[in-house]
Amino acid sequence: MRTASLALLAFGLASAADDAPKPPAVDWAKAPNPAWVWGADTTKDYVLTKAFTPAGKVTAARVRVTCDNVFELHLNGTKVAGSAEWQSPVEVDVTKEVKAGENTLAATVRNQGGQAGFVLALAVVTDTGTEYVVSDGTWAAGAAKAKVVGKYGDAPWGKVFDGAAAQPKGKGKAPGEFKTLPGFKVEKLFAVPKDTLGSWVCLTADDKGRLIASDQGDKGLVRITPGKVGTDEPTKVEKIPAKITAAQGLLWHNGVLYVVCNGGPGSGLYRVTSSKKDDILDTVEKLKAINGGGEHGPHAVRLGPDGKSLYVVAGNFTKVPDGATSRVPPRQGEDHLLPRMWDAQGHARGILAPGGWVAKTDLDGKAWEVFSSGYRNAYDFAFNADGEMFVYDSDMEWDLGMPWYRPTRVTHTVSGGDYGWRSGSGVWPSHYPDSLPAMIDIGPGSPVGVEFGYGAKFPAKYQKALFICDWTFGTMYAVHTEPSGATYKATKEEFLSRTPLPLTDAVINPADGAMYFTIGGRGAQSELYRVTYTGKEPTDKAEYGDGRDADNRKARRRLEALHGATKDPGTAVFDHLGHEDRFVRYAARVALEHQLAGGLTGLPLSTRFDQAVGAALARVRQGGKGDGRLALHNLDTFDQAKLDERQQLDLLRAYQLVFTRGGEPDKATAAKLVAKLDPLFPDKSDAVNRELVQLLVYLKSSTVVAKTTKLLAEPSKPLTQAELAEVLARNAGYGGTIANMLKNTPDPQKLWYAFVLRNVADGWTLDQRKAYFGFLAEARTKSGGASYQGFLRNIENEAFANATDADRLAIEAAGLRKPFKPKELPKPLGPGREWTTADVVALEPKLQRGRDFKAGERAFAAARCVVCHRVGGDGGATGPDLTQVAGRFGVKDLAEALVEPSKVVSDQYKASVVRTVDEKSYVGKIVNDAGGKYTIVIDPEDSTKVVEVKKDDVSEVKPSNVSLMPEKLLNQLNEAEVLDMLAYMLSRGDPAHPMFKK
Repeated sequence: MRTASLALLAFGLASAADDAPKPPAVDWAKAPNPAWVWGADTTKDYVLTKAFTPAGKVTAARVRVTCDNVFELHLNGTKVAGSAEWQSPVEVDVTKEVKAGENTLAATVRNQGGQAGFVLALAVVTDTGTEYVVSDGTWAAGAAKAKVVGKYGDAPWGKVFDGAAAQPKGKGKAPGEFKTLPGFKVEKLFAVPKDTLGSWVCLTADDKGRLIASDQGDKGLVRITPGKVGTDEPTKVEKIPAKITAAQGLLWHNGVLYVVCNGGPGSGLYRVTSSKKDDILDTVEKLKAINGGGEHGPHAVRLGPDGKSLYVVAGNFTKVPDGATSRVPPRQGEDHLLPRMWDAQGHARGILAPGGWVAKTDLDGKAWEVFSSGYRNAYDFAFNADGEMFVYDSDMEWDLGMPWYRPTRVTHTVSGGDYGWRSGSGVWPSHYPDSLPAMIDIGPGSPVGVEFGYGAKFPAKYQKALFICDWTFGTMYAVHTEPSGATYKATKEEFLSRTPLPLTDAVINPADGAMYFTIGGRGAQSELYRVTYTGKEPTDKAEYGDGRDADNRKARRRLEALHGATKDPGTAVFDHLGHEDRFVRYAARVALEHQLAGGLTGLPLSTRFDQAVGAALARVRQGGKGDGRLALHNLDTFDQAKLDERQQLDLLRAYQLVFTRGGEPDKATAAKLVAKLDPLFPDKSDAVNRELVQLLVYLKSSTVVAKTTKLLAEPSKPLTQAELAEVLARNAGYGGTIANMLKNTPDPQKLWYAFVLRNVADGWTLDQRKAYFGFLAEARTKSGGASYQGFLRNIENEAFANATDADRLAIEAAGLRKPFKPKELPKPLGPGREWTTADVVALEPKLQRGRDFKAGERAFAAARCVVCHRVGGDGGATGPDLTQVAGRFGVKDLAEALVEPSKVVSDQYKASVVRTVDEKSYVGKIVNDAGGKYTIVIDPEDSTKVVEVKKDDVSEVKPSNVSLMPEKLLNQLNEAEVLDMLAYMLSRGDPAHPMFKK
């Protein structure tokens, strides 16, 4: 392989020696497992330190270390390691750095979003044996102790130091060796000196056969003149003097370099030119600030098909540019029928639609228009020869195993398109008619560069291919598209790969017909490569356009021309709501929504199914309750049982939007719809069942719990993706986590049922609760992404919180959930007094302001109330949940309940006296009377203390007139404690309540 290089003297580089010493022999198998550690706040940077003193004379020392995301490790003040790729641990010989006496390890660690963790294992070989130092809770994080954030082996990191043992098994090339398609050749042109040129993440080609690349950090831009193909001519790399860096989008057009910065001088769109017209880029002009940064900020920029406009893509943490109009209809919403669950680890909490977006602007960056949205973190995109856009969007890898997980994917992106990303559990399934599906799913990974093969001296198939780069698994795919109606279908093919190969971008250089690509990112070592074709197939220029199905695309585009228009388009739009092509129907509905938002009225009803559904969606998305009632009336004319699967899904989604946008139906309407849908559940289609169960839970079906818990008990469907093995093997960190999941897969359909049923409070039997919580316990034994266990924990917690007070007690009594165990209860501050109801009521004027939330929480625990009662989701289950007490009781009622608990006892919370024929007596709460026996909780402070009595042995059951709540609980508290506790309860556990204002 030929390697060209920059003149090394220009950057003071030295070549590495070939005769490096052999690393010391270390038996890592005997090392204790390290822990993943950080400081108290995972969003902050820390210096983690640990001192150690070898017991004997040091003969060898070696350290293994990695960090999610960036670290530098110093040993006794000398830098020994650093990296920004946690999945590729660093292992170095540190024999020379370890000294006799005390040594100090110091790691500067930085997180770039999401989880944070640092892990290290040091082996010190002495004349008395081998000693090990590992990261754990004994380390310091600044002035405080380090926090253990995970065990070795935990997701998403897995057993990151185990190397090949941790990698999924798969066939392929050895590490470091390229795998390519026959006839293609990869050659390394340049190794980027990190200290001076950084780590390259973005490429573009200018009109003179040169490339321009950008560092992700602060090292600026470079211009690259590759050596001629087929020669040993060196590659020339020059610094560009323009003061701009951190570009994640580069575009050369008509002598101008357009740059999208993500950080650096400030996120936004810039124009870089030559002030003297002498080919030296030295002038920087900011065209538009874009509010976003980090790895989910603004990314690529492309020239529009008209040659007169620019398109910019941004990730889901980026706000739409100020003043932008939108082709996506107004009133874009989350549109979840049932409550969403935010990510279990807090990622993207509070981030709402539109999520990631693509926007169009002019060459001066003045007028902006959102073209499409609903992406998670799309990094790059490209237009085909027919002017159609294709976006490579990322997955949320922490969601692996959950029913809403969707893999990385390529979308055919059209005007007004909403591609369904919503945060947490809220991701829309691809069948929603108010969204659009992926053209092709790719699989787990990290999407980066995208480029069509136009201009490449490749065989025709690859000239027309869409090349997409996956950073995580070091794979470049060739995606082959084919027109299909008004959209496209596609197949994927691995074009090239290597282990490791952190791809960042690719570009076709029309001057020589070669593909150039870079690796690097996150501060990793960057390199430039060239791909040429040396095989025997012809490489003559192909016909890039594809006229097949052009009529459907033209019909779609005619409708897209009305996206944003305010005039009445006549009947053409309404007619196209019933078109057989989904993308045409979608374009028509978006056009109709813009018309409705602009004041169009008098929309007719329809007897054609697709037309009626499209009109209903448009009405409820842009209208109000009256539009919802009208839409529901039209939808009710169709018999769900006579529709095919796609139509059923569309109708069920339309019902959902009628309620999310138009409001909850009255009881008669709900009952009518339940009667219509109940007999259809369960269906043979998993997708239909997902939508049916949501609606039936929302509408309070009396049969949905029984039917759904029965489905939880059925055998799970196997979930295997054996074809992923080779791809996963290219990255031991991420790949190992996914491989482990595939060996022990959860059932996403059943998880969806459990997720939905968590909202049902009433109508459960104990056996159904057993089936539900038993399934969750089984699901916890499965493997998933980093948020998998957290989601399960939150599902269980919410299901328990939504249960009735009686059911919560029964659940704990049956051992389905561990009961609440308070920490050591605080002692009352006192001095106490003999409180009467009148005394407590007299305190009401002092409750208006100035109370102390924390003191109230403390008093609630000191009086032992927390042992039996919940406030804000925390507390025991043997008594009623007091979170909503302010909605039911005034101060007088609450005072009476606290001071005289037996005066008025609700039938719901009364204890029972159970007498047996042999004259035994039990006093407690009956939590179950099924199966011919009574289950009685006999200790109000411990739900696990139960007795079971056969009904045949019972002579009498009668209510007790004595409350299970002890008397005189307030008598140990002073006035301030009583006041703060009353405020705590009446505020429903809300520290922002006015009672706590000073």
